[in-house]
Amino acid sequence: MVNSGHQWDGSGTRSPAAAFLLRMVSHLPGFAAFFPPPVSLETRLAAFPSKDLPCADAVRIRWNPYQVPYIQARSDRDLALVLGLVHAHLREGQLALLKHAAQGRLAEIFGPPATGIDELLRILDFGRAVDAIMAQMPADTHAWLGAFVEGLNHYQGKAGPPPPEFALLGLRREPWTVADVLTVSRLMGADVNWLVYFTLLREEGRPDWPRIWARAREAGLDSATSFRASGNERVLSSLLSGLGRSGSNSVAVSPEKSASGGALIASDPHLGVSLPNAWLLLGAQSPSYHVVGLMPVGVPVFALGRNPFIAWGGTNLRALASDLFDIGGLDPATIRCESFVIRRRFCFPARRIRRYTPFGPILSDARLLPRGSGKELALSWVGHQPSGEVTALLAAARARHCGGFRASFADFGVPGQNLLCADSRGNIIQILAAAIPARAETCYPDLLRDPADPHTPWTGIIRTPQLPYALNPTEGYLASANNRPVESDILIGLFFTDSDRITRLREVLTGQEKFSRQDLARLQTDIRSPAAQRLAGELARLIREAGQTEWIAERLGTWEGDYRPDSAAAATFEILLYYLVPALYTDGRRQATALLGQWGFLTKYLIPDLEALPPAQRTRLLRQALRKTAKRAGRYAVWGDMHRLDAAHWLGKLPVLGKAFRLARFPVGGSRETPMKTAHGLVAAPHGAIYGSQARHISDLSDPDENYFVLFGGQDGWLGSANFADQIGLWRQGNYIRMPLREESIAAEFPLLMELEPAP
Repeated sequence: MVNSGHQWDGSGTRSPAAAFLLRMVSHLPGFAAFFPPPVSLETRLAAFPSKDLPCADAVRIRWNPYQVPYIQARSDRDLALVLGLVHAHLREGQLALLKHAAQGRLAEIFGPPATGIDELLRILDFGRAVDAIMAQMPADTHAWLGAFVEGLNHYQGKAGPPPPEFALLGLRREPWTVADVLTVSRLMGADVNWLVYFTLLREEGRPDWPRIWARAREAGLDSATSFRASGNERVLSSLLSGLGRSGSNSVAVSPEKSASGGALIASDPHLGVSLPNAWLLLGAQSPSYHVVGLMPVGVPVFALGRNPFIAWGGTNLRALASDLFDIGGLDPATIRCESFVIRRRFCFPARRIRRYTPFGPILSDARLLPRGSGKELALSWVGHQPSGEVTALLAAARARHCGGFRASFADFGVPGQNLLCADSRGNIIQILAAAIPARAETCYPDLLRDPADPHTPWTGIIRTPQLPYALNPTEGYLASANNRPVESDILIGLFFTDSDRITRLREVLTGQEKFSRQDLARLQTDIRSPAAQRLAGELARLIREAGQTEWIAERLGTWEGDYRPDSAAAATFEILLYYLVPALYTDGRRQATALLGQWGFLTKYLIPDLEALPPAQRTRLLRQALRKTAKRAGRYAVWGDMHRLDAAHWLGKLPVLGKAFRLARFPVGGSRETPMKTAHGLVAAPHGAIYGSQARHISDLSDPDENYFVLFGGQDGWLGSANFADQIGLWRQGNYIRMPLREESIAAEFPLLMELEPAP
């Protein structure tokens, strides 16, 4: 099945006048990116280097109409090399951006406005552990990465012109190294808790800080919606939350609950929603591998997928992998200082310093971060120590059963993952793949740690073999949604997501005797929030008790928490929150603004805080908020009138010019913590979802061909390509692309054959 979906035509949503002006200057270098000509699948495949390749033997690539490749190689090295060619072919512009971000070089693209981001990225120093990682890396992993890099560089040297955005952004093709790939991998492993820390630093030092800290811990904070201030801060939030699988759902169903008799697994990562997608979909065969699944762009591993024996997926664990230390009293002799230069487009270079302590880099030197109480803060992060993520994920792709899958992650570090696996023997397992600092205390009394306190230094690193796991539970299913994991003596994390999504997943999984693949597909598009239903019902009760607007009370009281685009109740509920929450918490002595809009905070504290008010004050507050809600609800009658999803290239985030890179904005269902997540803050007007569901996977272990995937967007990052956004139609309709494992099925469903020839 081929769905034409959306094809990039360069028109975006600009006005005729803006389009005319842009066409007038389209002859200038870089402006071709605004008007890319349509490029067919055949033209794109013709640009792929197929002769005189540095591979040992001939390699076959089969493509389907979505430009999804199935690589068939006679050696593991040749497979890795061709993976490098494929990544470069499909996502060369995205690769360049990732490399610049990982190395703190965004100002070379975007000029002086990115200086603060680069300074912070350099201080975070994602490449700090790379030399140690390579020193302890197994030889076969190093060879795999070396071949992948060789493929990237060969493509850049032999392919035609670079992608259209290169000229616009002043990019040049640069050679890649294994160290570059590992640095990009570390960027993807960034601790999503940092965004929470940065938010809370704005409040640390206030007189009511102990109460703020206690409430933040009780409620949990959503890392991707916490860090909201300047444009630079929003870009940083997008970088860190958009690459590290900051959210996600994953469920595994045992054969006893499966309609097919085989175990089932379904996963949908929640990341930043932009084009091209953060994932590449592909199939791969070699002597050691036979896998279909999703690879993070720039790193040759399958983060989720299926081989003939197992299928796997997972969610971000939100592990407590970092500590902030108040180093105000540290001996200056223990601090090492070095300077670095940030090269900037359109401007002279900027010189900055980076200081290291025994507790890590001094994070507070970054001008971008909130100053808070003005304390000097050092960051200790397990990602600054060596670990073996690539080796672990390669081993997982070769595993033959759930036990082997778990054993693969013995040296996995960042980002911590809550992984699910199902095997063809009928087993399902849930593991915690992470490196978690061993701490002497498990109560974590404050955000900032005291270096002089003997309880704060790490006493070691706890890894997957020492962490709890679940195998074949009696319920017949396993589920993960960034929720608090099983109780443990180990301090696994602090800021888990609200329980809304996991509650809904469990509600569905326990409410049905047998599940099919189609049932799991419906679960991945589920847009119901039990917590929203409860909160709306409580608000309806308070409205009636206050003798206020009855029609709003009726609408909220009968709502089932379904965030359909045509839901009037969802729109009214969100508009009411928009006016009510800030009005309730305008007194800074009551609550820090860092927590406003946090779903866990609202579901836990909004009703008790309203009930704690004197009745007359509560009635007055509700009356004012309801009056505004009634007026605004007349303008935005249903949820889809406000809640939209942007189909846009990542260049769409640029000011002014970004509008030219937006394909469409359409109404979408879902909300902050619905299974089909489309995150947002407090809203009462049209807005785009911040991040959420952007890829889906389902496998049925009863049949090696029953593997289904879809991306929000498309495979090809080339502006103008027929496959740039052709899967959006599938994603919106709840449809998928089948990725079979049987040879005859591969040949039938990937009919476009390409033979790659080695150099003589």
